[in-house]
Amino acid sequence: MRRITRSAAALAVATAALAAVNTGSAQANDRPVYGCPGGAACIYPQNADIHTSTPTNIYYSYGAHNLSNQLGNHYVLNNQYGGANATVQLCTGYNGVNCTITIKLNEFGNYNLTPINSIVLNRP
Repeated sequence: MRRITRSAAALAVATAALAAVNTGSAQANDRPVYGCPGGAACIYPQNADIHTSTPTNIYYSYGAHNLSNQLGNHYVLNNQYGGANATVQLCTGYNGVNCTITIKLNEFGNYNLTPINSIVLNRP
């Protein structure tokens, strides 16, 4: 009887630890980074510092999004969910055509958006 009780207790502890690990990783993806919400890709104002400014454009849905009036240098941050395939692409054509720059998950950069006419969020 004592062996069954110890086994049940060990199983309960292991299950609780596994649940805590899964919850912790989900919460990490929900965090905003430099004001960009979890699960989104963000564009910041022209010539702004990503550390002190807030995004002007926030994209949540996968696929192409056409840009307008995005001239000069802007930070672009990929704060999507998912694995390595959750990328953001910057494209010189409208509707996600002729993508020339790929931003990986949890990365950002300062890009000249004058020749960029669309941004694509790729599904993980």
